[in-house]
This record gives sequence, C-alpha cells and structure tokens, in this order.
Amino acid sequence: MLDLRDVLPDFPRGQRPPTGDRLGRYELINYSYGDSGMPRWGYQIEVSAYRGWGDALKASISGKATKDGACKVHKSAFPSRKLAPLSSWKLGESFFDTTATRSGAIGRCATTWTLSVTNGTYGTSKSSFKLNEFRCDNATAGRATVGCVVPWYASPLIYSKSRAPQLASHITRAQRSGLPGATFKSPLTRTTNAATMKRNRDLACPRDESRPQGKSCDEYPVATSKEGLSAGGQRRTFPGCSIPTVPSRTGAKGASACMISVSDQNYQGGMNSSFYKAERMLDGDPYRVLIGD
Repeated sequence: MLDLRDVLPDFPRGQRPPTGDRLGRYELINYSYGDSGMPRWGYQIEVSAYRGWGDALKASISGKATKDGACKVHKSAFPSRKLAPLSSWKLGESFFDTTATRSGAIGRCATTWTLSVTNGTYGTSKSSFKLNEFRCDNATAGRATVGCVVPWYASPLIYSKSRAPQLASHITRAQRSGLPGATFKSPLTRTTNAATMKRNRDLACPRDESRPQGKSCDEYPVATSKEGLSAGGQRRTFPGCSIPTVPSRTGAKGASACMISVSDQNYQGGMNSSFYKAERMLDGDPYRVLIGD
C-alpha cells in the first residue's frame, strides 16, 4: 500500500477547513516476468486510489521506467492519467533487454519505476519502486540463445516415481533421514566444479565397491551439488540398498548411497542435464529435488 501525505493538516479556529485530501491513499502492485529462452523481460506496475475526496480526485499520475546494470530500456509506457474514479487501476508497462549477450556473459539488471502524482497547486510528489530480480546469461551449457531467470528461486527438479521407482525410494528415504534438498529453506546448491563433483561421487560411491548385477550406485545429495559428501559428514545407506558395511544414519550433513537399477540411474542423469539446461542453472544456484507421480 502506498501512502502519500493523504490529509491536509488541521486548521486553527477561524480559518477555512480543508476541502479534501491532497493525494489520497493508494494500493500499488509491481511485478516482473520473463522467460529462460528470451533476452527480454517485463516490469509492470499498477496503482489504484481507494480513498480520497475533494482535491484528491483531481490528481493525475504518470510514470517512467529506468534501469541500472547490464540492460537497456526497450519500452516504458505510463502516460499521465487521472486517478479518479476510485478503485480503478492505472497500468504502467516496461520492457528491458539484456546486454549480456556475448559468449560466456552473465549480467544483472535493476529496474525502477518512478511515479509522479500531480495535483494543481499542491505540486508533484514522486515515489520510486525498484526490482532487481533477473539474471541473464549466454553461459548456460547447451543453450544456444540468451535468456533470463530469477536466480534466487529454487526451481524443482522432479523425478517420477512411476518411471524410476528405485531412485524415488532412495531419495525419499535420504531426505527423510535429514539430508537437504526438499524445501526452500534447505535447497541444494548447483556446482559446476569438476573436482567437487568427482569427489562427491568417489566418496559416496567408491569405485572399488561391488555392484550387484544390473545395479548402479546412486548418491544423494546428487554429485552436482555443493552439499555432497565433499562438504563433510558421513556416508549412510538404508535397508535393501545392498551396501551392508555402511550403517543408517540421520542428520543434515553427509550423503547416502544406494544400489539402484541402471535404468533408473540413466534416467536420473538425463533429467539432471535437461533440468540444468532448461532452468539456466549456473554455479551457486539453489534448487529443490522432489518426487512426483
């Protein structure tokens, strides 16, 4: 809610009382939106006066969008219009293009709407509203085009229980034992460091450990996360995982291992690669691991 000096001060006895609010009271909504396959995103703002009388109903509002960072303004449109009638929404729309387009480039951009409320002899009141949500890049492996994402959002990597039941069972038990990745409060963190990924795999699934026929060793948290066993903790497993020398444990540190079918393991590898590419997951980005139908 936007509150802009809504009421004129009280007048002493013998002077004329006020004839209305100067600017009234307002509700404001601002939001941005984009697509991981496009170098352009939008930033909209909507304003509605919900209280005011007298002079307040004569006010007009306009806006201008500006940028700061690796981008340029493609369009900014919020022409001056009357705030009246009450409870009617006035829309401003802007679009921005990233300038992080060269190969390997990564850029952030902050976008700002500055609103001006003008009311005759009362002058003009200005307020600014800023969003800094989008990161754009031409650095995502497997993506031939530039795109933009909200990097702080932990997107869900969803494995199908019907397609890979053994994988789903292992991850479910691993998360229930306390390992992270299921929630926004405890997501996994992408790593693209080859040495970290190799160490995660070697510690959770030693190469000299025997595998039953048709089985492959699966580790959780996934090796492509910074929360793998290279980050500390102990190895754990569960009944039916065919690793009899490793105990079951609980806690947020460490990693679990389980022998699952090769087909489930191959499915997981394909899902991981597709997810990282589709979501433009770069090193350090958070994500969740969920089990679907």
